[in-house]
Amino acid sequence: MGYEYKVVQIREGLVGGKMSAGKLEGVLNEWAAKGWQLKAVTAVEVKGRIGPGGTEGVLVTFERQVG
Repeated sequence: MGYEYKVVQIREGLVGGKMSAGKLEGVLNEWAAKGWQLKAVTAVEVKGRIGPGGTEGVLVTFERQVG
């Protein structure tokens, strides 16, 4: 048996200096319902197409067994 991985990028502008916990929770629950387990969350700065600044974001990595 092996594993497969899914990486989901969540982009969000800073609201009060923090990313919306509700949005992240929604993504976690959505993929958990499909059998995926959270493996890692990595903070990233995502460069936007509008303006010189970046957008706060996270890469969420999920894992599940296959076979």
